[in-house]
Amino acid sequence: MARPTPLSGFPEWLPQDRVVEQHVLATLRRTFELHGFAGIETRAVEPLEQLLRKGETSKEVYVLGRLQETEADAAASREGRLGLHFDLTVPFARYVLENAGKLAFPFRRYQVQKVWRGERPQDGRFREFVQADIDVVGAGSLPYHYEVELPLVIAAAFAALAEVGVPPVRILVNNRKVAEGFYRGLGLDDVEAVLRSIDKLDKIGPDAVAALLVAEAGADEVQARACLELAAVHGSDAGVVDEVRALAARHGVVSELLDEGLAELGALVTAAARRAPGVVVADLKIARGLDYYTGSVYETVLVGHEALGSVCSGGRYDTLASDGATTYPGVGLSVGVSRLVSRLLSAGLVRATRGVPTAVLVAVAEEEQRERSETVAGALRARGIPVEVAPSAAKFGKQIRHADRRGIPFVWFPGTGGAADEVKDIRSGEQVPADAAVWSPPAEDLHPRVVPAGPAPDVS
Repeated sequence: MARPTPLSGFPEWLPQDRVVEQHVLATLRRTFELHGFAGIETRAVEPLEQLLRKGETSKEVYVLGRLQETEADAAASREGRLGLHFDLTVPFARYVLENAGKLAFPFRRYQVQKVWRGERPQDGRFREFVQADIDVVGAGSLPYHYEVELPLVIAAAFAALAEVGVPPVRILVNNRKVAEGFYRGLGLDDVEAVLRSIDKLDKIGPDAVAALLVAEAGADEVQARACLELAAVHGSDAGVVDEVRALAARHGVVSELLDEGLAELGALVTAAARRAPGVVVADLKIARGLDYYTGSVYETVLVGHEALGSVCSGGRYDTLASDGATTYPGVGLSVGVSRLVSRLLSAGLVRATRGVPTAVLVAVAEEEQRERSETVAGALRARGIPVEVAPSAAKFGKQIRHADRRGIPFVWFPGTGGAADEVKDIRSGEQVPADAAVWSPPAEDLHPRVVPAGPAPDVS
């Protein structure tokens, strides 16, 4: 069979890269659980009409269909059809509605799963990728302080990842109430059109955005420039609130919604400056493309890798989940794990100490003595040491080279003729007598680790 052609946008990690991904996921899970978030998992598919009811995602949803689909099936409307979820927020909203009577509110959940989007693959952007989400959802109401708490949880997670060489992050925050209050105060009623235009600022620049605001949002030149002035406001303290108030006064904007949003934004940046100095920055151009956000919105960039785009984003949503009698408002953030890991690997920022779990290869002197090697392996495994037995009774030099290629740091030589067993660190060449009942590798060698990238260790 000819060598298969890779599918663009569907990443598959090599074993050593998978170790990096798993370390990122383990760190996120540990941080989320430290803050009281319970793990859940939802199905991969949702009714198509649910996936398409919010946001500009209709061109990105993968629709499920049977290979032997009939003409009637193909001609069917969206009703009853299924699609792969494009994020974890829409499925979570459905999960809350279905299980509301069994959940204690405010409900804190984290979720780590693959999602699918039919978009053009590029650096850090995939068609199949892993997300790690945290959300808090309330029944009927949800206090604002959760909008302050969640970005700080994300800040804690990235602080933990910094220990292995992940760059620091900046969490950029805005508030939809500020944007909507300001735009409406200017006389622009198509707020979603304004937000969609402002969301493209980093991609196409201010002049092109100004033209979009005129063409698609009904703005005149003065209104368009005022929107761009608001988008230019940023800072890491409550001074941004004063700056926006001054801007609103210059343009004659008076809005209770703007005042409410500024109060919330000020509370967030003030708390963040105290608890995670320098990490959270107010940036009034952050809009977020999905239209279900109603309060705080967040985007997170790796310092030094801003061109990659956001590696974690989200916001407050008040109307995503409702059963007609009760509304379930929430706030959440989603870490783009695949995007983050792809940059860590491609930029050589971190590495795994090895790609296999095995710490020890037990050599086999002769096939007739394989049972002796298996006994040693069993004794080591019983004490929690990952072990494998050599695939063949080749010369010891060949078995050592096999361990080297696998990244296994130690080779165990069972003693013969009454001689003691010996174990060799193939990196240093040190070989010492050993007893499988008591010997253990150094703690740092017991399992693969993720460390800041540097010269690979010499294991020759």
